[in-house]
Amino acid sequence: MGELVLAAKVTHVPSLMLSEHTEPLKGTRDGPINALKLIGQRARERGADTFVVFDTHWISNFGFHINANSWHRGSYTSPEAPHMINDLSYEFPGNAELADLIAAETAKDGPLALAHQIPTMPVEYGTIVPMHYMNADKALSVVPIASPVFASVDENRRFGAAVHRAIKRSKYKVALLASGSLSHQLFPNSQLGPDAWNQISSEFNRQMDLRVLDLWRDGRFAEFCAMLPDYTRKCNGEALMADTVMLFGALGWDRYTGSAEQLCDYFPSSGSGQVAVEFHLS
Repeated sequence: MGELVLAAKVTHVPSLMLSEHTEPLKGTRDGPINALKLIGQRARERGADTFVVFDTHWISNFGFHINANSWHRGSYTSPEAPHMINDLSYEFPGNAELADLIAAETAKDGPLALAHQIPTMPVEYGTIVPMHYMNADKALSVVPIASPVFASVDENRRFGAAVHRAIKRSKYKVALLASGSLSHQLFPNSQLGPDAWNQISSEFNRQMDLRVLDLWRDGRFAEFCAMLPDYTRKCNGEALMADTVMLFGALGWDRYTGSAEQLCDYFPSSGSGQVAVEFHLS
């Protein structure tokens, strides 16, 4: 029987990789980089063999899509920010069997889900950046999952629950990642500049993000789930925070009784709010 051994909300902003070598960012993202490395280490310590990644940079219009390729190989250039991520080689194994199980489990009572084995299908940086720090040795398989921007909160919740059921039906030990921001109102072009890297675009969004972190720290997950539909819209959620909704669907939604451990300081990036948090499993 399979097992969910780790669940986390993670950042994937390009400034993580830029901060390793580019001024004025150099060294400013060491906290979240170390948090991602720690999550990768914890996944190994708990016997994980697969990362399942809810990727808010793989956006789908129709249905839920799962990358079932047996290997993920390519050279990635971000179409939205080619000056930040370009010609980045990636290679890590996939898990077609688990991807197919997720699609089949969703089909039982949920929305349309399709698992694809298409060699030319790329992997987006919502998966590539976390894997750069968590899975550099290619030891764990990876199943990227798209964020459907026209799905309802309830559909995303049900899909997350189906992912957890599929994991339990499988033979795999899985680390589940919600890869995306908290609030996500980016700066307009006219306000971009050197300081934008480390600023939030909206004080309202920052205050809401901090309130969410307080709720998580205090274990008030039912209240968070109740506010989540408004939070996704009013705080400019990246892909409507589909990754966070799916994650909490997998955790049991408002019945989740674990604890949240914040692994790095909350930080702004180009207007958005970022963090890395592990949700411990009962």
